Amino acid sequence: MNTITRIFIPLLVLGICAISYGQTKEIDSVNIDSMEPELASQTYKNEQIEKLKKQKENVEKQEREYLKEDIEKINQRLDSGEITAEQAENLKKEAAEKRAANIADKLAIIDKQIAIYQRTEKVYQVSMPGSEDDQTIIRIGGDDNTSESFIYIGKKDDDKPRKYDRRTTEDIVFAIGFNNALIDGQSLDDSPYKLGGSGFVELGYAWKTRLFDNTNFWRVKYGFSFQWNKFDMKDNMFLVNNDDQIELQEFPLDLDKAKFRTTNLVFPIHLEFGPSKKIERDNYFRYSTRNQLKIGLGGYAGLNIGSRQKLKYKEDGERVKDKQNGGFEVSEFVYGLSGYLAWGGTALYVKYDLNPLFKDQTFDQNTISLGLRFDMD
Repeated sequence: MNTITRIFIPLLVLGICAISYGQTKEIDSVNIDSMEPELASQTYKNEQIEKLKKQKENVEKQEREYLKEDIEKINQRLDSGEITAEQAENLKKEAAEKRAANIADKLAIIDKQIAIYQRTEKVYQVSMPGSEDDQTIIRIGGDDNTSESFIYIGKKDDDKPRKYDRRTTEDIVFAIGFNNALIDGQSLDDSPYKLGGSGFVELGYAWKTRLFDNTNFWRVKYGFSFQWNKFDMKDNMFLVNNDDQIELQEFPLDLDKAKFRTTNLVFPIHLEFGPSKKIERDNYFRYSTRNQLKIGLGGYAGLNIGSRQKLKYKEDGERVKDKQNGGFEVSEFVYGLSGYLAWGGTALYVKYDLNPLFKDQTFDQNTISLGLRFDMD
């Protein structure tokens, strides 16, 4: 870290915090609200300088603890046969040099902060509310001493260094594509639902965990998703509940649109397998499946949480929109099979409901969906 950076960082921190929190408060040791402004400012300044001096005492201790963790991780790699004894010694030397440099840089920053306090006549509170161990920080970027998140907002002590081995990762799930129903004795061309107008959307969250210590070829992917399955009905037909039996009937007027939608909350799980690239650093390693072939096979189970039929037509020259919520005897328990074939961050995705669409229907039909899924890195 060069001299300009060492001076600029504390000045920037002081400037931002002074704008955001430029008012004094009652501190633990002295009630400055009852003092004259000049005395309150001097008292607060002295206390901040003392806190900074205590921070200097803790810097070397903290970096020694980090160095101890670094050496333990290097020894783990040596014991597992990932590196040779010579490589381990070189890594330990590099770790020691890095921690020594950290100590020097951190002490220099604290010294500059103390100097700024000493040169300033009137000082306002510059730290966010809370104790030294309970401060809230806002961080953009990071290094080996911070967590893997690029942006972090939270308690300072919770922003832990990245783990040496991170077996579980997480991602947002988004999928979209075509939707229809397989009916006994009929092809998709004979389906009462339009192939082009029927579709599905899935949105959820998934975790992926490596199954074995020394290989990332086998992973398990699991989470939760909301699925919206839409059916666009053909031939002026619409769904009717006839004594708890669901059937398609012809609408007495000309329909502009006849759509039926189900909403499900499901919990998918897939066994994912495929090659990955191992990325090794001094203090951690990761397996990356970016730009690699991935195959996932599994299924899902959950609950139906809603259904709606939407009809649009004209009656006596007036446009009518009829929305019917519930009452369609949709299967309450949803379960099925699903799988994907992925390259990079995009996958070809298929899912099939093993449960019937309706609990009691004039003909058996099961939902099938085909589309693209984005959550593969």
